[in-house]
Amino acid sequence: MDQKTIDVIQSTVPVLESKGEEIVVAFYHHMLETHPELRNIFNKTNQSRLTQPKALAAMIYQAARSIDHLDALLPQVQRVAEKHRSIGVKPEQYPIVGENLIWALKHVLQDAATEEVINAWSEAYQQIADVFISTENHLRDEMLKRGGWTGFAPFTVEKIVQESSVIKSFYLKPVSGNPLPVYQPGQYISVRVRVPGTDYTNIRQYSLSDTPSKHYFRISVKKEEGRGLYPDGLVSNYLHKQVKLGDTLEISAPAGEFTLHPSKRPVVFISGGIGQTPLLAMAKQLIKESPERDILWIHSAKDMHRLAFINELTRLSKQARHFTIHLALSEEQHVYNGIDRYGRIDEAWLKNIVKNTDADYYFCGPLSLMRFIYKTLTEWKIPESQIHDEFFGPKGKLIS
Repeated sequence: MDQKTIDVIQSTVPVLESKGEEIVVAFYHHMLETHPELRNIFNKTNQSRLTQPKALAAMIYQAARSIDHLDALLPQVQRVAEKHRSIGVKPEQYPIVGENLIWALKHVLQDAATEEVINAWSEAYQQIADVFISTENHLRDEMLKRGGWTGFAPFTVEKIVQESSVIKSFYLKPVSGNPLPVYQPGQYISVRVRVPGTDYTNIRQYSLSDTPSKHYFRISVKKEEGRGLYPDGLVSNYLHKQVKLGDTLEISAPAGEFTLHPSKRPVVFISGGIGQTPLLAMAKQLIKESPERDILWIHSAKDMHRLAFINELTRLSKQARHFTIHLALSEEQHVYNGIDRYGRIDEAWLKNIVKNTDADYYFCGPLSLMRFIYKTLTEWKIPESQIHDEFFGPKGKLIS
């Protein structure tokens, strides 16, 4: 882009800061009204809760601020591109997105959406779209080289295990009988289902909660319970209540950039609730490949009934002498063997059990826990290169 275009884009930063969410809400509404087939891709829950619009608004705002050095957006581009590849976004859908984004700018900004502004954003969008398309094509090619597939493939539900009162594990085998591609612990797959009584397919991402196998994928799904104005999770409740042994699910090839980074430092895993699933695969892989490496896992659940994988974690701690677990129950009233804390994770407790803070930190769980962990680690002066996190859903803000 020439300097004039860059200047025009940067001049829109203040209005994007104040009206970005309004623009994105209008964008999604108009696009899904004019192209209802895209409802088969976009998560309706994230739309209704505004988590998706807020995430996109934040990304557009950052793009405007960084328009003269777009390389700063590469980590975000990689994360979103992984998701797009997983849910089946196609290059030919990008012009639809661009047309509706420009429409939303005109609709919300009215007279402020001058010809100069619209032309600048049209050019900027095309360049950003080209980066996404190129990245997603590369991800598809790499997956095919590793024995994966494009789109969705049928898998049979071979085994179902009740891990806690709200978590079930599903063991999935390819109908084709072909060996599965090797994936990185921490990655996820997308599951596409048509829930009876709904008009469109629904796609959800679930972390692979076991180490790579040639024969099966394991996902562990929390049954999402409704709160306040929000209903029960559509897909998670469908999987828990209606999917049986022998049923077929449509699965995408593994994706995601939340993976183990090369290092010899100790590792600290911190999780809350269902956030333990990607970390479980990571821990098992580390124990297998680096049995002498110190691994500390801190996990919090609401109560004993919701505490999943306790037997699996106990077996791992007995097998690997450098693997230590600390468990907390945030809302439990009764006392149980093996539980280290009753109440929420706090800094004093973390300081007491994290003996060597010069470690690599991986954490996943509710947003409130993740914000607390990130704030604590930054106050401990842990370098950003040693802090790794995973959001379930659109990327949120760790700084509240």
